[in-house]
Amino acid sequence: MIDEHALGVQESLTGRRWVWRAGDAERVGQGLAQTLGVPELMGRMLAARGVGADHVADFLDPTLRAMLPDPSSIIDMDVAAVRMADAVVHGECVGVFGDYDVDGACSTAMLVTLLRQLGCEVVHHVPDRLLEGYGPNSNALRGMAERGARLLICVDCGTGAHAAFAPLHNMADVLVFDHHKAEGPPAQIRATVNPNRLDCSSGLHTLCATAVAFIGCIALVRELRRRGFFNGRAEPDLREMLDLVALATVCDVMPLTGLNRAFVTQGLRVMARRSRPGIAALLDVAKLTEAPTPMHCGFALGPRINASGRIAESDMGLRLLLSEDPDAAAALAQTLNDVNRQRQAVEAAIMGDAMAQAQIQVEAGHSVILLAQEGWHPGVVGIVAGRVKEKFNRPALVAGITAGLAKGSGRSVPGVDLGAAVIAARQTGLLATGGGHAMAAGFSAPQSALAALHEFLNERLVSAADLPSTEALTLEGVLAVGAADARLAQMVAKLGPFGTGNAEPLFVLPRARVVKTDRIGKDGNTIRAMVEGEGGGRLKVLLFRAKDGPLAEALSRAGAAPLHLVGYLRAESWQGRVSAGFFVTDAAPA
Repeated sequence: MIDEHALGVQESLTGRRWVWRAGDAERVGQGLAQTLGVPELMGRMLAARGVGADHVADFLDPTLRAMLPDPSSIIDMDVAAVRMADAVVHGECVGVFGDYDVDGACSTAMLVTLLRQLGCEVVHHVPDRLLEGYGPNSNALRGMAERGARLLICVDCGTGAHAAFAPLHNMADVLVFDHHKAEGPPAQIRATVNPNRLDCSSGLHTLCATAVAFIGCIALVRELRRRGFFNGRAEPDLREMLDLVALATVCDVMPLTGLNRAFVTQGLRVMARRSRPGIAALLDVAKLTEAPTPMHCGFALGPRINASGRIAESDMGLRLLLSEDPDAAAALAQTLNDVNRQRQAVEAAIMGDAMAQAQIQVEAGHSVILLAQEGWHPGVVGIVAGRVKEKFNRPALVAGITAGLAKGSGRSVPGVDLGAAVIAARQTGLLATGGGHAMAAGFSAPQSALAALHEFLNERLVSAADLPSTEALTLEGVLAVGAADARLAQMVAKLGPFGTGNAEPLFVLPRARVVKTDRIGKDGNTIRAMVEGEGGGRLKVLLFRAKDGPLAEALSRAGAAPLHLVGYLRAESWQGRVSAGFFVTDAAPA
């Protein structure tokens, strides 16, 4: 994916290497540009993303009509659709059990909403992270059955929950809509709909649970249509649920390629209409007035929904997404905003110690970072693991210890399958519980087993020891300051939505000189500067979270030596006028 150092930069002001995106994108891009009649830069960017001439239209305007699979391609989907249709036709009570993260809240909200629209009574449950832990538990499922549910649906969990389902054999039918990695045969329930089942040949391995559930909704409506259920009544408009699919896909860090790209593109358009009171309230409390983007989903909406499951009432995010009253939704969103601030404070209290311990482990040559300590809140250890992973470019697992039991989460780097390693550790008896996917995992283990677990993971993921200490920045190309205008910024935006699997292009402005600079925003945490290119032209650049450090200092000195600036070129709208802005992420002396 990468090759020679860009502009010779081996260590930038933030300590990163710069590399060019590798491959023959330049040659292929020239051909694409000529074939399509687009600028050469656009051709190069399309080629770098593996987009051939025959697929450009679908890439630039991905539609569900072109990309949605036949629901029947997913194993057990037809069985699930028939059972849900039976529940609708007979007016059964249905129980929906969801995970406590964004994907779980979105998939639960989707099924609860649709089944209620179709006339079912629906009860729901989200487990308490501390008291119940992850995944289905018999007590909660039995409780919904005792409230009248004859069909229980587990979303974003349940693939391996054989023990939890066993006591329900004569009480209710069980369906699962999930995406987590399976280890063996599914539980003996009515249907397990999971593209990551070992016996599923759909190829839809990169869908989040909400996307799987959305396809399940399509299958349900199709089955009801076949039965004539909609004769004389309107079908539900499933497109209105795509905002939930987009939010979950981004927050669960699914690759934004293929079908996921269509889900997010169309879902963001639905989200922009603000027709769901809960999401509209979240956008308001986050002070977002422009059209939502994947970045807004991942860094503004998602953390607030997740906060309730981490340190507060686990179902608060679900209640927000289900709310139909704008005033009630606004109150819930404000509460979640407050809870998220509390989460940030709890996280900050852990972060310093975690980073210091991680530094020691990296210097000792560990391929995997494993941190655990009494008093660390298990609701935020996943976030801490993510920050540790980003800083040291190593798989990182972080746990809190209570009464001799460590409960934690891990985050990995591209190319290192942490979920498989955690599953292997559980299978060898080192973990009490453990599972996940390539980039993330959850686990619990006796405190006494942590040293052996660390040794096991170091050996299993030994290749991670050879990774550089910081992840390199992969640059798309050089951009002259004078060429970075609004037209080019709008062209770059057409390659979105950006996220995992479709990175936003990073450009370098060579030999740019800061001619004017000031600090703006709350607490002066943003640097706004005007830079001038060596060949002419001026451009506004911004640096967010501009704390003290070499990068902030360099952008704060007008008239100093020129810099190579790396960042994102984006179109900004203000009072009907579109201009270009360059959002700096790194710099190096020219």
